[in-house]
Amino acid sequence: MIYDISQEVFSGAIYPGDPAPSKKDLMSINKGYLCNLTGFSMCAHNGTHIDAPYHFYNEGKTVDQLPLEKFVGPCYVIHHEGELSQSDAIEILERAKKEGGEEAAKKILVGGKCTISERAAKVFADAEIDLIGNESQTVGTVDSPAMTHYVLLGKEVILLEGIRLKGIKEGKYLLAAQPINLGGCDGAPCRAILMDC
Repeated sequence: MIYDISQEVFSGAIYPGDPAPSKKDLMSINKGYLCNLTGFSMCAHNGTHIDAPYHFYNEGKTVDQLPLEKFVGPCYVIHHEGELSQSDAIEILERAKKEGGEEAAKKILVGGKCTISERAAKVFADAEIDLIGNESQTVGTVDSPAMTHYVLLGKEVILLEGIRLKGIKEGKYLLAAQPINLGGCDGAPCRAILMDC
């Protein structure tokens, strides 16, 4: 089975202060044109998206420089409410390895209203995982997200933010969350899906 864990872009969540996505009909069959053609404008971090290291590091890799292996492969889904502590992060990695295997423990998706503490981020960074996903529009707290980003992106742990995991059971899945190839950019939207494996 395939599970869509992405937000619809134009009705999706927006990080406070970011511009909202908008669309415009450039051509319309109803207005006599040969086809329908849509233009749109959006921030690279609207809806379901990834953060590349360049988002917080001027010398960090941009979206187009990241290997696709970071975004595609076995993953482990867990649900957590509240702040994710250092001990929570250790437990999640151990559980992911035990129940999903070493490869699934490289991509961790956290469902629920969860923020990742700086100490938890360090656990994931030290483990050199590929990616961590969460349902919020930012992996850290909304009022102070920087340190969590610095810790994770500094070790090239990619952030998959704004996913939707309601109704997804905990366990191992196959993830496909490759970003749009936006050359030189700090982030990019993606259509993230999970598949049973």
